[in-house]
Amino acid sequence: MTECLNDVRRRWPLPIHDYWSTPFAESLLLHLDLCPGASIFDIASGHGIPAFYLAEQVGPTGQVLAIDHSEGQIARARIIQGVQLPWLRFECLDMRALPQHLPCFERITGNLSVMFFRPHRFEVVQGLLDHLNPGGQLVLTFPSLGTFESLWRRIDQEMAVRGLLLERRRLEAYLAERPSAADARGWLDRLHLSRVVVAEYPLEVTTESGQTFLHHPLLRGGFLDDAYECFEDQRLADEVMTRVSEDVESFRPLIAQRCVLSGWKL
Repeated sequence: MTECLNDVRRRWPLPIHDYWSTPFAESLLLHLDLCPGASIFDIASGHGIPAFYLAEQVGPTGQVLAIDHSEGQIARARIIQGVQLPWLRFECLDMRALPQHLPCFERITGNLSVMFFRPHRFEVVQGLLDHLNPGGQLVLTFPSLGTFESLWRRIDQEMAVRGLLLERRRLEAYLAERPSAADARGWLDRLHLSRVVVAEYPLEVTTESGQTFLHHPLLRGGFLDDAYECFEDQRLADEVMTRVSEDVESFRPLIAQRCVLSGWKL
C-alpha cells in the first residue's frame, strides 16, 4: 500500500506553481487525518486543489465529492480529471444550501472556503455538520483577520488624506466582517466538536510596485477588488489605488494569515 501511495503522490501532487491555494492546502493537510478508503466531502473545491490529491490518497476504495458554486470552476476540474479517478466527482452545488438527500461523509474539507460562507458563517458550518458522520473530522482553511493588515492601513491612510469619510467607513466595515481565528474557534465550540484545533500560519506575498501590484493574481481577486468596491466613483478609486501601488515599500511585508480550523464530531 505504501508503494502504491508513493506512486500516487508523484502523479497528483499539489501544484507547486499555485502560490495561493497550495500553501493553504498544505496547512489543511497538516491537520487532516487522511487514510485510504475514507469518504470525503470537499467544499469550495475550485478547480481541484486539493480534491485531486485527496482522491489519490483515499484510493478506489474511498470516495470524494467535490463541490463549488461556480459552473466554470467545476467544468475546468472535470476537464483536468478526464476519465481518471472515477471515485472523485465534481458537482456544482452551493454549500450554503445543501440538498437534504446528500449523504454523510467521514471527512469534510474546505480549502479557502470560509470566506464564501457569508453572510451566515456559523449556520453554514452547522449545516455542514449535518453531513458529517459521528466520529468524523471537519477541516477548513481561510485567510483570517489580520491578513494584509499593513495594506489596509495604507489604503485607509490615503483615504484619510483625501477626506474620503464614506469610503473609509466602508473599508472599516469590510475589515470588521472578516472572521478571526477566535471567531472560528467559537463556532466549533458552540457546535460541541471535540479535539478542536485552530492554528494560524503566516504566508508572505511578494510583489513589485505599480501595475504589477494592482494586477497581482493573489491580491486582485478577493482583496484589492474589495478595496475598489468601497468607492462609488471608480475614477477616484483608480487614483487612490494607483497612489497606494506606488508606495509598496511602506507596507512590506505583506502577510496573509493561513488559518486552519479542525474538529471532530462526537
